Amino acid sequence: IGILPMILIFVVFYFLLIRPQQKRAKQHREMVAALDVGDEIVTNGGALGIVRQVEDNFVTVQVSSQVELQIQRNAIAQMMPKGTAKFDESAAGKKK
Repeated sequence: IGILPMILIFVVFYFLLIRPQQKRAKQHREMVAALDVGDEIVTNGGALGIVRQVEDNFVTVQVSSQVELQIQRNAIAQMMPKGTAKFDESAAGKKK
């Protein structure tokens, strides 16, 4: 009888905290595995860009008209709808 409340608390924590986190992690792994050239993404650091090349552990992301970054796959936070990332090609090369 004394251990029953501890078991009940563990079960509640499992369904309220552990299980949802496992589902989110699985969804993130599936999203990262499904990345393809042309997908628009946001990194964990907040950078918005378009995937230009996909390798095993790294992804090349265009973040500006003439700037590409190579980032780890697991640094991608989410995919964005097409048309979210827009780069001003006319501003390339201009200085303020």
